[in-house]
Amino acid sequence: MVKAIAPMLRDFLQKESAGGIVLIFAALLALAVANSPLLSAYQDGLATPVVFGVGGFVIDKPLLLWINDGLMAVFFFLVGLEVKREIFEGQLSSWDKASLPLIAAIGGMAIPAVIFLALNENSPESINGWAIPAATDIAFALGILSLLGSRVPVALKALLLAIAVIDDIGAIAIIALFYSGELDTGMLGLAAIVFVAMLAIGRAKVQSTIPYILLAILMWAFVLKSGVHATLAGVAAAMTVPLDTKSDHGPLETMEHALHPWVAFLVIPIFGFANAGVTLFGLSPSALLEPLPLGIALGLLIGKQIGIFGFAFAAVKLGLANLPEEVNWAQVHAMSLLAAIGFTMSLFIGNLAFASPEQIDAVKIGVLSGSTIAALAGYLLLKRALPKAGASESIA
Repeated sequence: MVKAIAPMLRDFLQKESAGGIVLIFAALLALAVANSPLLSAYQDGLATPVVFGVGGFVIDKPLLLWINDGLMAVFFFLVGLEVKREIFEGQLSSWDKASLPLIAAIGGMAIPAVIFLALNENSPESINGWAIPAATDIAFALGILSLLGSRVPVALKALLLAIAVIDDIGAIAIIALFYSGELDTGMLGLAAIVFVAMLAIGRAKVQSTIPYILLAILMWAFVLKSGVHATLAGVAAAMTVPLDTKSDHGPLETMEHALHPWVAFLVIPIFGFANAGVTLFGLSPSALLEPLPLGIALGLLIGKQIGIFGFAFAAVKLGLANLPEEVNWAQVHAMSLLAAIGFTMSLFIGNLAFASPEQIDAVKIGVLSGSTIAALAGYLLLKRALPKAGASESIA
């Protein structure tokens, strides 16, 4: 089984790394367009109404919300598949494997939120953004890691991946508990019926992926109308897909491998392009010192270092977890900075937390500044902490 998992992990890391680089270019392109004469076309394009309906069931949203509620549901479906696999046969399948990333991830979510709340204590209008700096963008982080090639130990990449998976579980729980709207019990009931149907075909070990896909789309539509955030339908649907621990060709593995390139090279870059565009015209340095963007930036930069590195160090010293043999503390510290790249999930939560365009722009400033500094600092620190020659196992 270990031999079967290793190629899957290498394949995942390679695709996520490449996807992270594409995401970087998408974000830079969005910034360039938002600060050019194309700004109006960019904004008007994202505001274009898109209507889909069958009979009296109509979904009418601007293009931006179709991206954030629709395309991102595909991303969350993939996250759900990854989480299920990791729990049953991956980095989270036993306490020995999961203890270090679990403790580090808890710190990496809690401390950024505490820093944000401390800086926004006197800004009640911003308090709802407390979860924004708690997120980690695994694609972006692995994209930076890929620039250092085979010098990066596989164990360090696996640790970052496990922390990010746990971080995603935390983000899903936060969205479900704190960022859902008023509930339409009728629509929620229909979504529940579809979910039960998916559980039934999953328990029956139906191997065709088509029923899962069709029912997942139907459940997404009902959840969207129910008031619960629609992306959570992706996670719920993923939990019903059966995992075949004896084969790499079950429904979960098939969909996971099929979705990776689409999510890495299309879904996430489109989301990045649609959400990273912030106009810098007339922006003064003092804008970053406002409580909202400063809380996000410092929550990411300082909070992730204290949370991930500090909690990991304490866990190992207290005997609660073990540090992988081929990884040292300097590398873990650099990795904690790369985990401070919040980008995709931070922007996503920011869009849920605030409706005001001014606040959303402030979120973008905080996320982009904090993530950019974290990426540069993490890269430079990790470059110094790694062996000079190819002492680490290559993932290529």
